[in-house]
Amino acid sequence: MPLPRLRGSSYCHAGMTPQQIAEVRPRLLAFAGQMFGGLARKDQRAAGELYVRGLLTDGQRKSMQPMAARLGVDHQRLQQFITSSTWDYVAVRRNVARWFAASQPVEALVVDDTGFAKDGAASPCVARQYSGTLGKVGNCQIGVSVHLMNEHASCAADWRLFCPESWDDAKLEDPVAAAGAKRRRERAGIPGEVRHTEKWRLALEMIDEMTGAGGWGVLEQVTAAGGGRPVVVTDAGYGEGPAFRLGLAARGWRYVIAVKGTTSARPHDAVPAAWPYGGLGRPSVPRYRSAPVSLRQLAIASADQVQQVTWRQGTKATRANPAAAMTSWFLAIRARPASRRIPRAGDGSLPECWLLAEWPPGADEPTDYWLSDLPGDTPLAELVRLAKIRWRVEHDYRELKHGLGLGHFEGRSFTGWHRHVTLATVAQAFCTMLRLDPKAPAPG
Repeated sequence: MPLPRLRGSSYCHAGMTPQQIAEVRPRLLAFAGQMFGGLARKDQRAAGELYVRGLLTDGQRKSMQPMAARLGVDHQRLQQFITSSTWDYVAVRRNVARWFAASQPVEALVVDDTGFAKDGAASPCVARQYSGTLGKVGNCQIGVSVHLMNEHASCAADWRLFCPESWDDAKLEDPVAAAGAKRRRERAGIPGEVRHTEKWRLALEMIDEMTGAGGWGVLEQVTAAGGGRPVVVTDAGYGEGPAFRLGLAARGWRYVIAVKGTTSARPHDAVPAAWPYGGLGRPSVPRYRSAPVSLRQLAIASADQVQQVTWRQGTKATRANPAAAMTSWFLAIRARPASRRIPRAGDGSLPECWLLAEWPPGADEPTDYWLSDLPGDTPLAELVRLAKIRWRVEHDYRELKHGLGLGHFEGRSFTGWHRHVTLATVAQAFCTMLRLDPKAPAPG
């Protein structure tokens, strides 16, 4: 099977020129009609297309006033649409997600988050917190996202704005701090049900919204298009403990989740045992009689199973690598993650899954680890391909931030943030449609 390769430019760097906008405008109007077709009023649908056009148009800032100047309209029109107009951004996200699922194979639901650096303390849910985007603790907002994805295209389908504890008056014991948080929430218009919730719980909430009973019907769109149930993929921030994996398994989702090498586990052939029963008291319960080890230790003990795997072709060919092949060395062994929170079988055994580890040439030990509950006969190359499919999230964030103004929202409203992010997602979906059309030049 040929390795997947990207078509066209990898992301939209700054936007389209006015001439390019004019050329694609008929298609944009038709696409916006699909995405905003559920909005009640004609002026709302027109404002949605206008805002998306502003995000697509070339310019350093994609906040309302610079966009309005480039569009030749009063910025109050954009302001009113974002802050006070009555339209449902969730319905628009649903349209985007269903469009992508109907038009593209969905191999994975990828969970990630990104930071938005902010000055001051008035923006909703801004706080001093760690951001992988910043690479440090800084004053920022954190957006958690779930992306529909295959090797050739992706869609940042759903979003949640992470609410830190400092913005949840119900979590704060100090009455003064709680009163301050309550005032900030009221000014930002944060709904009462939005509270401090772990990012992995937000991810499960979004997956349920997109695919659960009474939700958006994305899974039905995927299967109707001939696809199987996608795999959930995340980085180690969501695999730190077993709770997210257990939540996925309870919902019937297979996963490939990055974890730390220090995660506790047992060898796949470890067997629980009970002490011989002497006839007095309760019989001994079967349990493991030795301490667990780390994933790192299990991987190092299986160093002889390391194999070279090429999982896709990139876009940067070199003299040493003219095919731009993405290649490294991996091993995949069966293991039993160990935690008191993981339910055991009747014989006391822990469930078995894949441990995938990347061990680059020249490294003294593996550098990255994943756990997966994909079937035991899954080929190594497929495990690697799905583990690495997260690269498209970085494509999404670059395109959304550098080209489509995802982080340029300057408003101080919770609803306004979600509306702006939703419209940036519509703009990215339109770029994806153009990029995948063999008759159209790729944007950017």
